[in-house]
Amino acid sequence: MKYVIHSPVWLALTSAALFGLATPFAKLLLGGMQAWLLAGLLYLGAGLGLGLYSLIWRAGGHAPREAPLTRADLPWLVAAIVSGGVIAPVLLMSGLNLTTASSGSLLLNLEAIATVAIAALIFREHVGGRLVSGAALIIAGALALSWQGSFFELDAGAILIAGASIAWGIDNNLTRRISGADPVQITLLRGLIAGAVNVSIGLAGGAALPEPALLAGTLVTGFFGYGVSLVLFVMSLQRLGTARTGAYFSTAPFIGALAAIPLLSDPVTPQFLIAGALMGIGVWLSLTENHLHPHTHEALEHSHRHSHDEHHQHAHMDEAPSDATHTHTHRHDPLSHTHPHWPDLHHRHGHKDGAGG
Repeated sequence: MKYVIHSPVWLALTSAALFGLATPFAKLLLGGMQAWLLAGLLYLGAGLGLGLYSLIWRAGGHAPREAPLTRADLPWLVAAIVSGGVIAPVLLMSGLNLTTASSGSLLLNLEAIATVAIAALIFREHVGGRLVSGAALIIAGALALSWQGSFFELDAGAILIAGASIAWGIDNNLTRRISGADPVQITLLRGLIAGAVNVSIGLAGGAALPEPALLAGTLVTGFFGYGVSLVLFVMSLQRLGTARTGAYFSTAPFIGALAAIPLLSDPVTPQFLIAGALMGIGVWLSLTENHLHPHTHEALEHSHRHSHDEHHQHAHMDEAPSDATHTHTHRHDPLSHTHPHWPDLHHRHGHKDGAGG
């Protein structure tokens, strides 16, 4: 459990808290506007807020601190925007229209399952026994929410939210491919493009923009819940890999579900408590994973923000940077060692059966 105190974990947990709180607030906002328009405005708020932040940063004379996106990143970025920025939020807002915010929040735990499954099965990211056990308990919690006494029933709202979870799971794995680039730039582009697309579709479908106060509240919710949250999520992807970041992000639904109870007077049923307990144990198993084994780094050349730690002992052609962290293209020589690690930018190696925990 001692590894949970590392800063990359706190990035993921803070990201989860902001996203989790956005769900009950989105449910409140749905009373005043159409679902497709709301989905677009939330992402537009993320893009506009981060755009303003970037302008203020540059106006202050600050140079970019992260590696910029490259042409090779664009296909991954576009696919991530379509899946996580356009499709997923529309499915979530439509689903929240048909179910309570607390149950909808808990169902978003399925995003972690989709993230881990895609990372393991398609991108071959190593997944240990505790992550698999945690995923199984999260699925059991989702089934508990759908139990109707003598049979399971997934209503339309639950199916839509499950679809949103799968779309975000795809998005998480696509974003992993570009996680070495500037997280603010990634999120800014996602917000502006996905937000503009969904707002345009909503307006074309007959929706009307809400009154100024409601519009401002929506944009602010989007900035924190989808903008700042996603920046922290991408930063965590750089350091933890997709499956682990997704596991820590699984705390988001609990935060959203707990906030929905006082905010929206959602009922606390035995079914809800059982589902929450199962999912909570599943998340705990994921959080307490300790991955430790001898591993070898192959030669690698890439660009991202870094400091001169045990994985970055390269020389600089010019004067050594004065900042503790800096960005430039650098090369890693082959290295073999043993230490606790996650499948981050530098630990995407293969595993022998049983390696790690």
